[in-house]
Order: sequence, then C-alpha cells, then structure tokens
Amino acid sequence: MLPRADIDSLLAGLNEPQLKAVTHPGGPLLVLAGAGSGKTRVLTHRVAFLIAAQGVKPHEILAITFTNKAANEMKDRIEALVGPIARTMWISTFHAACARILRKEAQQLGYRQNFTIYDAGDQVRLIKRCLKELGFDPKRFPPKGVHAVISSAKNRLLHADEFGDMVEGFFDNTVAKVYSVYQQKLFANNAMDFDDLLMRAADLFRQFPDRLEHYRRAFGHILVDEYQDTNHAQYVLVNMLGRDHRNVCVVGDDDQSIYSWRGADIRNILDFEQDYPEATVIKLEQNYRSTQTILSSANAIISNNRDRKSKELWTALGQGDPVRVAEVEDEHAEARFVAGEINRLEHEEDVRPGEVAVFYRVNAQSRVLEDIFVRYGIDYRVVGGTKFYERAEIKDAIAYLLVLENPSDTVSFGRIVNTPKRGIGQATVAALNRFADVEGVSPMEAAARAAEIADLRPAAVSALKGFAGLMAGLAETAAAAPVAEILEEALSGSGYLEALKAERTIEAEGRIENLMELVGVAEEYDRRAVEGSLSGFLEEISLYTDVDKLATSEESVTLMTLHNAKGLEFPVVFIIGAEEGVFPHSRSLEEQNLEEERRLCYVGMTRAMRRLYFSYAATRNLYGARNYNMGSRFLAELPDNLVEFVSSRGRAAARAGAVVQPAGELEAMVPDFFHAGDRVVHAAFGPGVVTGVEPGGAVAVRFDADRSERKLMVEYAPLRKV
Repeated sequence: MLPRADIDSLLAGLNEPQLKAVTHPGGPLLVLAGAGSGKTRVLTHRVAFLIAAQGVKPHEILAITFTNKAANEMKDRIEALVGPIARTMWISTFHAACARILRKEAQQLGYRQNFTIYDAGDQVRLIKRCLKELGFDPKRFPPKGVHAVISSAKNRLLHADEFGDMVEGFFDNTVAKVYSVYQQKLFANNAMDFDDLLMRAADLFRQFPDRLEHYRRAFGHILVDEYQDTNHAQYVLVNMLGRDHRNVCVVGDDDQSIYSWRGADIRNILDFEQDYPEATVIKLEQNYRSTQTILSSANAIISNNRDRKSKELWTALGQGDPVRVAEVEDEHAEARFVAGEINRLEHEEDVRPGEVAVFYRVNAQSRVLEDIFVRYGIDYRVVGGTKFYERAEIKDAIAYLLVLENPSDTVSFGRIVNTPKRGIGQATVAALNRFADVEGVSPMEAAARAAEIADLRPAAVSALKGFAGLMAGLAETAAAAPVAEILEEALSGSGYLEALKAERTIEAEGRIENLMELVGVAEEYDRRAVEGSLSGFLEEISLYTDVDKLATSEESVTLMTLHNAKGLEFPVVFIIGAEEGVFPHSRSLEEQNLEEERRLCYVGMTRAMRRLYFSYAATRNLYGARNYNMGSRFLAELPDNLVEFVSSRGRAAARAGAVVQPAGELEAMVPDFFHAGDRVVHAAFGPGVVTGVEPGGAVAVRFDADRSERKLMVEYAPLRKV
C-alpha cells in the first residue's frame, strides 16, 4: 500500500463519478462509460487503487481487454501509476488469458502442453481436408463458410454433437458432420483453433471443479473492458471465475454495442444487474471530446432505442457549431460536397486534412469518394480496409478485362487462370508458360492447345481448355457489348460470384457488394462515353489504379466504415449516405436489427470533436443499381434547433424550426479545384497543364504530347490533378 499523499495524487483530477468507480470498496461494479468519458482512465486507476490503497497483490488481478494493443497500453499506463510491480498482473485479451491457463492445464483435457494454436489459414485448410474426406465438394460447401458456422457454434459453447442435435437443413447438417471430424483432427494433431481457447477453458472449469476453484482464488478481482462486446463464451468465463467472490468490475457502453454480427451479445451488459443484484452502477456521462451540440444530437438519436441503459452525455467544452445536413442530387454531388468542404475548411479555418474523417456504412461507398479525391488531388487513406481499386476482388475482375483486351498479358492471365479455383495448380501453369514460350504464343492460346502440352494430366488439360472456352465466349461478347455487360458476364460465367455467394460469410457479402459497385462504374462509363470501348474503360480506371501516385501522408483524409471508427476521434467527421436502405442498412432492417444501426450512428456521431456533417442523396448508384432514396430516419431524429440544412436541389430541405441555408448555398460550397497553371493527367491524352477554367465546371487543358488544347467537363472527364 502507498502513503496517503501518493493515493491522493493518484486520485487527483478524477471527476466525481470517476472517483466513485475508482475507489469502489468491492463487490460487483458496472461502469456505464459514455463515449469520450475517460473509461480507460477509470479502468487503469481502478487497478492502481486496488494495489496502492486496498493492498491487493498484482497477481490477484485479472484485467481483460479485447486487443493486444489495448492490453499493452493498459500495462504501460498502470506501470506508470504503480511502478514495475504491475508487470506481474494478468492484463491480456480473453484468448491470451485462456491460452495461458490451458498451457498449464492441457493434460486435464487430454492435450499436451505444447499444443499448437492454428491460425485462420490453418483452420480453413484443415476444414477443406475434412470436407474431402467426407466426400463433400468444397465448391458447394466453401471451407471459409463452413468455418464461420463452426466458429459461431464454438462461441456459443456448442460442441459438435450439441450443434448437430439443434440444426436443420442440408447445409447446417453437413457443417455438423464436418465439425465433428474437424475436432477429431485438431485433437489428434494436439492443436486448438482460436475459438477452442475459450471453449476448452470453459470445458476445463466445468469438468474439473478443483481447477475452477484454484483460478477463482487466484483472481480475487476481475475487470473487463468493453463488456458490451463480449460473446456468450466470454460471458460464461467471467461469471465462472467471479460468481463466488463477486469482485467483478465491468466497464462498457451498451449504446456502443455494434458487433452482434460477430457474436457480441448486448444482453451481457444489460442484464449485469440480474446476474449481480447487489451491483453498484456508476454512469460516466461527462464527455471530454465533443461539443454539446454534437452530444445533444447523439443523445436525441440514441434515446429512440428501447433496449438501453439511459445516459445523457454532457460536456464543459461549449455549445459549438450546428450539425450540418446536406441534401445532394447523387453520389457524385455528395463526393464533391465533401471534397469542397475539406478544401474550404483547410483554406478558411486551417483544418488540416489529417483532422478529417469520412464514415460510410459499407466499403463500396468509398469508391466515388476515392475517384473524386484522386481527381482533385486530395490525399486520403483507407483505415481498416483497402483502397477500392486495390481490393483483391476488384483486381481479379479487372484482370479478366485486361486479358480480354490483351491476351498476351501474362501477369493478369496468371491472376485469373485459377480464380476461382478450377483445379489449375502452379505446376500446370508453369508447364503452360513453358509451352507458350517455346511456341511463341500467348498463354491464352496455349491454354486452348492444352492437349499438346506434354506431361499434363487429363484433368488439367480439361480445366485449361474449359478456361480458354470461357474466355473465348467473353471475347465474342466484348466485340459488341457495353463494358458493364462484359463485366457482368465475366463475373457470372467464371463462377466468381457463385463462389463468393457459397461462402456464406459477411466478408464474402462485402466482396460481392464491391464487385457490384465496379459494375456500376462500368455502367457510368457506358452512359457518358460517346464512343465507349473496353480499352477506353481500362484507360480511365488506370487513373485510380496507379498505386505509386496514390501514396499517402500523415496529412491524409481518413476514410473508413462506421464499424471501424469505434474508439477513434477526429475534429471533423462526415457521415455520408444517410438514406433509408443505406444507413440504416437494408439487411439490418430485414433482420429487425434497427437498434444496432442506431447505435452505429451514435458511435459515428460521437467520434466528432468540433464539426459533424451528414449527407444524403436523392438518388444513388450503389452495387450497380440506381435507387431513389428517402433520407435516413436518423436525420428525422435530430433536434431541429441543432441542425443546419443545405440543399443543392433547388428547394429547402429543412423541417420546421431548423436553420436553413439558401437552396443554392451548397453549390457555392464546392469551389473549383482546378486553376490555370495546374498540372493534370488525362487517362487517354496524358499529362498537360490547365490554361483556363470556365463557369459550370469546364476546364481548358493543353496536353504535352501534341500541344493540343481541349475543353473538358471536370465532372465527367477522366482528369486528375497532380
């Protein structure tokens, strides 16, 4: 224990609710920590107080976080408070803590202590082997999809036999059979997968009460961060260890529970007082991040959720600017609005691009933003994802088009010849390339002549000839069809879309959405290109696939999905696509998961420190289809007196009582990004210099190659500022 003066120093600077949480004498404690309310400070100071003032030994404390990064940060902060003694604490993720326990107790469950932990790739490969052993086609039952179902079952602590007894339908029954064989092989290999770490730890405690009692005594205090994100297995483990001594402190915010799709159960935090009726509940409602306008707007929206613990965020930082809601014509006008505001904020208010973030509901929405930012020379980075044209599925789709345009493109050919899987392995491709070199033909022609290649097995010959036939059919289509039709036929005829659909995973759904967005890009090109062609389309998108010229800096605008924004903060935040069916997402509406969508909106809003924008488009081309949309219901839940509406559609977009900018105000907010003297590059004409700018978005450019001067419409021309 530390002297009183040191303890007073430890507690200095805490507000009243934080102080109550940190100095809680013992027993169950629920800390409802609103966004930006200093929950990490409370958690670390609580641990330090237990050691410094209550005489708890560091090794008697189990502190759980959700990422290794968070665990390391917590260790550093606690060590700064109490010194090196903190290193003897158990501060780790759930999985790391369970792995540490299982290393000591493996023999109880029949494992050796040196068991292997299989990573995601190992798991999928083993499941593929199980499928083949059971006689199931991996194309019909993709290993990734099977693994996702098994993972979900394990996180609900369902063993293979229990899962098999409760499922119906051919797919799930097949998964149950694979699950059983998969577990047998894991055990035979003295291996566990990531989900086994939780499930086997729970098995240990259930089957061997003496070991549970040992760890209950060992961990006299349990603290869990982000409790709203725990799944069923994690919930069970916490309560197994803490049910007797009751020194369980959980910190979280039910209003930020946004991960049900990966197993998180909001009931864990909502029902904490049922599990521990004597629990002390402390609300942290003072926010240290955002203006009161932003917080009051977020409070108003989240208050529409019924399944929540009431909280009312407030701040001493001042009222701040109104939330700005922009109605635009379409997704291109939306991207120009965002780009224009970023430019204006930088030049008029000294807001650096690195202080700005743009959030969207799904990855595919970034594509139009990226196109506009590249054209206007705005540096950006995609966090938690990949730039649109660098995503694997987009590169695959474009590679099909590149081979159609140039059959001699060996790099693109190599990318697609076995994508999706066709049974064409590396040895087959190597033999094909040798034949092509000797004969002086393209890889595509060599594939058509596969029967002439020595040492190829009949199955490989058949697969190559099938691929060559597919591409020949696509070439016939490409001779006369618009680009979008060529692309759609390539994606369907190749089996690429079918393979993704068969995966039945959230990730695969996202890839399909991205591919449909690429189809939308092709449709846009087909509509506006006077003499459109496949080569013209490929030239145009080359503007956005030049990785070397898209290098980012620390002063880049941040683009990310709303799910990836959790835990971050930015002075300026744009939330785009605030339309029914986009945000809230149509899938969530179909699954009656509106409250989680509203929590996602709340998370996005409370990332903003000084300025918050929403935008919605009257019409939007997303996933290759154009829709006419209503504004999101979340916009209707914003308080009128805190909102400023602007519209580019020639009419007011406001409700009674709201501040309204003139209808033409929005267009005035989008300044010209091209000026006389700017260096630019055009997809077809190459580099040049702007010689003049005219009202309405026309620019005159003198191109270096032939010194010709052309007048181009910025909105449609494949022109980029350099």
